[in-house]
Amino acid sequence: DVVMAQREVRDWWCLGRGLLGCRLLDGGGGRRGDLGILDAGCGTGAVMLYLARYGQVTGFDFAVEALQFCRKRGLQPLTQASVADVPYADNAFDVVVSFDVICEQSIADDRAALRELARVLKPGGHLLLRLPAYRWMRGKHDAAVHLKHRYTAGEIKQKFSQTGFAAERLSYANMFLFPLVAAKRFTEPIFSRHQTGSDLTIDPGPLNGVFRALLNAEAPLIRSVGLPFGLTVVALGRKV
Repeated sequence: DVVMAQREVRDWWCLGRGLLGCRLLDGGGGRRGDLGILDAGCGTGAVMLYLARYGQVTGFDFAVEALQFCRKRGLQPLTQASVADVPYADNAFDVVVSFDVICEQSIADDRAALRELARVLKPGGHLLLRLPAYRWMRGKHDAAVHLKHRYTAGEIKQKFSQTGFAAERLSYANMFLFPLVAAKRFTEPIFSRHQTGSDLTIDPGPLNGVFRALLNAEAPLIRSVGLPFGLTVVALGRKV
């Protein structure tokens, strides 16, 4: 959590996901500025900071340490909880955002978690998901961050239909960097045999700005036409 809190304010990956999330919410009715928003699995709070432009943001996370970082950033209200048992009333929020949460090893049933997120959304409300893509891309990073499952866009569309959502936008993200990361995954048994931490512990140095620019260039494409492949699946669903 210390590493994440430090990297979220400057790392290309973390900054890029915040920008992309805002672009998608802009296209899904998020411009009003008076929305009730839930960050389900808020981590150390950087996404809550991005979301504040859209209304009142509530966050919860299972990790006590992560919530402590949120409080240091002045973020409230916060609750310790899991997406398997969301501690809020039915139809309480206009938007729910959840980044890289239902894929974790601690989540026994991702469809049950999606039903919980649907329950706390108002009818017509939006769920924004960001999840790792492709099972064959599993690597040392996944083990380090306790990631259980990687998804395809088609799989998310199916799970949406099973849990009360209509898919409004499904796309991959991080397409431009896909070859680089895929090459790392395939060569890890040779060149990264001793890696025990997540990829977030690897400092890209001067390439940080380059990687961030590539993600910025992708954002309008994802919002409009979508990308055919990438490291990440992004999905905007509407509660029906």
